Amino acid sequence: MRYLVTGAAGFIGSQLLRTLLERGHDAAGWDAFTDYYDPQLKEENASGLPIERVDLVEDALALEGLDGIFHLAGQPGVASFGGVFPVYVRQNVLASQRLFEAAAAAGVRVTFASSSSIYGDAAAYPTPEDTIPRPLAPYGITKLACEHLAQAYATEFGLELVTVRYFTIYGPRQRPDMALARIVACLREDRPFELHGDGTQSRSFTFVADTVEATILAMERGTAGETYNVGGGEEVSMLEAIETLGRIAGRRLQLVAAPRRRGDQRRTAADTTKIHDALGWSASTSIAEGLEAQWRWAADRVAAA
Repeated sequence: MRYLVTGAAGFIGSQLLRTLLERGHDAAGWDAFTDYYDPQLKEENASGLPIERVDLVEDALALEGLDGIFHLAGQPGVASFGGVFPVYVRQNVLASQRLFEAAAAAGVRVTFASSSSIYGDAAAYPTPEDTIPRPLAPYGITKLACEHLAQAYATEFGLELVTVRYFTIYGPRQRPDMALARIVACLREDRPFELHGDGTQSRSFTFVADTVEATILAMERGTAGETYNVGGGEEVSMLEAIETLGRIAGRRLQLVAAPRRRGDQRRTAADTTKIHDALGWSASTSIAEGLEAQWRWAADRVAAA
């Protein structure tokens, strides 16, 4: 199959593209190489992969002849209030609108990566897909806007699209601004870690390889118009994750108390019944196994440097 991955130099996108190529697909990637975090890290992710520098908002989008598009490009992070909000609108809403319109015109199927951030403080845990969304941060609001855009293009222009909602993806190559990556860096460099909130906030941490598998299944077998939660099987608090990484590293992490970040959810817990029943997917990597892999990757990267 001939596939395109947007956001292909990112943490998840690069590993998705590499997996598609390893499985024999004719796959390529687009990425704008924005400076949300060090573009050199994206260059490392992209090494050896067929990735073209494309800005989805400004550049021509030639999609004819593709069998499917994995749309992972976007501006991440809950720190999306204030002056940076227009960037989130551009990189998430405007970029997705242009891609959806071009895909609909070309008759190309899309798998769109949304986020558990759209749920906010959910009414139920574990949280099923039909929960009323109540995002707490502009980031989640823009991802929800993209979901509504996708539905509009499906209804009015026949866009064939499946949505996957990611729950806190982690593992090798995780973005440096994400909590687990920062914990790993602090443990490795013997620096204190700034813990926002009391540490009891919890997440359905989802290993990146499991996420890639779910995303490919959604493209290959997901029903157009459906949305699937992609979440790890274990709900883990930040303090539990810190303790586990400390055991793996063989050292104790010094914590510095900091206020809760605005827009940060107190809890996420994925109900994955739907994706399990429809596509046969469930997360297979335990938090201990996944954190071991993330720590080992970070250690090997430092040793190689």
